[in-house]
Amino acid sequence: MGNFTALGIRLAVYMLVSLAVGMSVREFTRAWTAARLHDPTPRLWGRLTLAPRAWFEPFGSGLVPVIIAVLWSVQVLVIPAAYGKTAPVDPSYLRRTRDQVFVALAGPASSLALTVIAGLVVRVIDLPIEAGRAAIVFAFTNASLLVFHLLPIPGLDGARIVAMLLPPQAAEVYRNADKYLPLFVLVALFVFTTLIVGLLTVLSSAVCDAATGLDCRSIMQLG
Repeated sequence: MGNFTALGIRLAVYMLVSLAVGMSVREFTRAWTAARLHDPTPRLWGRLTLAPRAWFEPFGSGLVPVIIAVLWSVQVLVIPAAYGKTAPVDPSYLRRTRDQVFVALAGPASSLALTVIAGLVVRVIDLPIEAGRAAIVFAFTNASLLVFHLLPIPGLDGARIVAMLLPPQAAEVYRNADKYLPLFVLVALFVFTTLIVGLLTVLSSAVCDAATGLDCRSIMQLG
């Protein structure tokens, strides 16, 4: 596991800040997309905001990121993962099937956009070493949010996409399983660690590398 280092602690702080920004943007984007497609629910529930308090969930937005930050502090750079309170979206207000697709893809699209923007900053601007490392952590973190939220776990965007392909009754059961999201995440991240976390970390690294043109994990680990 290694020992706590100054670099590891800085990486953990960069990662937590990146998660807060990335989650705020992705949850706002999803709520904004639903509102633009005539669903008033996000506005009525006060979710059309970038404020973290609107989506913060103690386990998915608090405990899980803190555990991952501890691992980052000893430079074990597993995938940064987090989830918030499910954005209130009422499918009955969405007029077409494609509207549901747009809402489901809004979160991943925002994570990808933030990754690309950070990648462009790294490519175009000659940043100081530490600023460059922070930008790469931001890109890697948002790439991780993209990959993590596409998992077909009820409550995440991947499950919302899969549910559209199921018969109505099965889709309803599948969506309602989101009440067990903390258990699913706990099993995925901390039980099947080698299989799932290893694969997700590789995928996140590939997205980050493509965005920045660099080997993200190697640069983050250089002292």
